[in-house]
Amino acid sequence: MRSRYTAFATGDDDHLFRTWHPAHRPADTASDPRVEWTGLTIVRTEAGGEDDAAGTVEFEANYRGPDGPGVLRENSRFARRAGRWFYTAPAEDA
Repeated sequence: MRSRYTAFATGDDDHLFRTWHPAHRPADTASDPRVEWTGLTIVRTEAGGEDDAAGTVEFEANYRGPDGPGVLRENSRFARRAGRWFYTAPAEDA
């Protein structure tokens, strides 16, 4: 989760593409250059440890965009594939 936040914050679209699960990846994974990400707080995690195949991360990401400041709140699902973690989608209970 932290590496994906950093990728959004620095505009590293290649990292975003590589860490999005291929079965769930949208056609356009480019970050919005008009958005400045200003902070990340991990609220809680479930599973996602060394021996887990999946996990969730609830987070709050602060930003400034064309319409002013805001907070993105999400409970994200991740899956391990070939030893690496991939973002799949927001969890339904976000």
